[in-house]
Amino acid sequence: MDGTIVDTEPYWMTAESELVHSWGGTWTHDDGLTLVGNGLEVSAAVLQSRGVDLDIPTIIDRLTDRVTQQLAEIGVPWRPGAQELLREVREAGIPTALVTMSFRRMAEQIASYIPFDPFDTIVAGDEVQNPKPHPEAYLEAARRLGVPVEHCIAVEDSLTGLAAAVAAGAIAIGVPHLVPLPETGDHTIWRTLEGTTLDDLRELAQQKARA
Repeated sequence: MDGTIVDTEPYWMTAESELVHSWGGTWTHDDGLTLVGNGLEVSAAVLQSRGVDLDIPTIIDRLTDRVTQQLAEIGVPWRPGAQELLREVREAGIPTALVTMSFRRMAEQIASYIPFDPFDTIVAGDEVQNPKPHPEAYLEAARRLGVPVEHCIAVEDSLTGLAAAVAAGAIAIGVPHLVPLPETGDHTIWRTLEGTTLDDLRELAQQKARA
């Protein structure tokens, strides 16, 4: 979700920076980049190590509340081509799942801003035991959709997200945004979703099936 469908990573970085600074610590843009794609519990533990003297659930709530506030005040920054591709997939009747390490209340908020019914299910960070890069979230999404995970295509913008999708056995697409993604045989790199169509997804799936 964050960084793939919506460009909310800067909102998270603002929330992290404000929280660390409020406890007298320092937090840079590069520090924020290290947390892209992480589970919120992992990120909260890092903030604790940087001087935030709160328990992990409280840190997560503070961060989520601040990002939610920015969404309401500044608006939802959509990533190029994401809504258009998602709409085409939905109109074709293909099952979809949102797999995010953000908590469910934020995932539902983002989904509610999309002007059509975007997902059959949401697997959020507070619904799994193991955050990305563990494959649990993707395996759970495939289970809920009733689809073999190897028949699923996962679109990610982070190293941890790609690792989770690959470990689960899904066809993984990396769309780089704030962090560079390596070119490897484990996944496919698309520079943008803008102009991407359902036919492109079908072609990729067919290529993987023949491999």
